[in-house]
Parts: sequence; C-alpha cells; structure tokens
Amino acid sequence: MKIFGFLFQSSIGKKIMMSLTGLFLISFLLVHCGVNAMIFFNDGGEIFNEAAEFMGTNWLIRTIEVGLFVFLLIHIIQGLYLWNDNAKKRKEKYGKTAGNANSTWYSRSMGLLGTLLLLFLIIHLRHFWVISRFTDVVTGGEQTLYEMMKEVFAEPWVVAAYVLGCISLAYHLMHGFQSAFQSLGINHPLYTPLIQQIGNGFAIVVSVLFAAMPVAMHFNIVQ
Repeated sequence: MKIFGFLFQSSIGKKIMMSLTGLFLISFLLVHCGVNAMIFFNDGGEIFNEAAEFMGTNWLIRTIEVGLFVFLLIHIIQGLYLWNDNAKKRKEKYGKTAGNANSTWYSRSMGLLGTLLLLFLIIHLRHFWVISRFTDVVTGGEQTLYEMMKEVFAEPWVVAAYVLGCISLAYHLMHGFQSAFQSLGINHPLYTPLIQQIGNGFAIVVSVLFAAMPVAMHFNIVQ
C-alpha cells in the first residue's frame, strides 16, 4: 500500500505515474497512427477496415483498451495536479528571477495543451469510438468505419478541429516524450539530446500523419 501512496500522493510519485502512463499512451498513438495510415493504400478503405475490425473484435486488444482508458484518466488527473502545482511555484520564482529563461513556451503550457487535447479527444471518441463500440452501425453492416470517416471529414470545421488538435498533440509530445524519460531518471548529457531528437521526430511524424488523414479525406485525395 505504501507504493500506491507514493505514486499517487507524492510529487515525485505523480511524475513517475505521468511518465509511465505517458509512455503507454505514446505506444498506443504509434499503433493507432499505423492503423489509420492504412487509408493511404487508397483501396477504398479495404485494408483499413480489416485492421479496424481486428482491433475492435480481438479480445486482447479490447482488454488493453480498458487499461488504456484507466491510464488516460490517471494521466489527465496527475497532469492537472502537477500543472497547477508547477504554476504556483513559477509565480513564486518569477518574482525573484527569470524562471522561464531556459524553458520553451510549450513546456510551460502543458496544462493548456493537455486541455485542448482532452477536448479534441472527446470529439474524436464521439465521432468514431462511441458509434463503433456502442451501436450496431458498423457491426450490423450499415456503414464501414472508412465510410464513417469520409462522412465526418466532409465537414470543414471538423477537419479544422482535428488539425488544431494534432498541432496541440505535436507540442505536447515534444515536451512529454523527453520529460517522461527524465522523470524516470534516464537523464544524461550523452544520450538525453538523442532522446529529445527522437521525441521531436516522433511528435512531428505522428502528428502530421494524423492531421493528413482528415485533410486527405476531405479533399478526396484518398478514395
């Protein structure tokens, strides 16, 4: 029980939990991005629909999905707590020194970026996850997930919202990727810059791919 008290009550424990849940969510993003990118095979969504059906019916994937939501909830709660705590500390430091001299604007705005991502996630879940999991629209053969995407991304405001969400994701990952390793004690002048470069590359590639999907469907680049 002491370990749970440490992880969920102490500042260091909260940072560790943020790191572990963040790394798990990053691995999910990689898988999710890989599946969604299958629309670029431009085969009418055939390969994408097969992959989506496997992800939605495989018992192991569905079990992991439960863990994903638990980790996401923990990540959000711990993140808001740490953001609020850090904001209070920064106000105290700014009166004495330039506390933001060695930090990027997005590292100081993780609370705002996280909030924007949460709003984007709610929209995304409403568009696809709720319908595919809690209705028979897809399982009943009324509509494929690919056709749902085409319908949703026909609306310009939805595409704009998804692109803005992906921009927020990119900046969130740029700080969060390297910060996760640092909080776990993996911090050294020799390999920390490499971790940061990998994190920046991952953030840009994944976010651009996610943003490219609604844009490509809206302008009928993929059929």
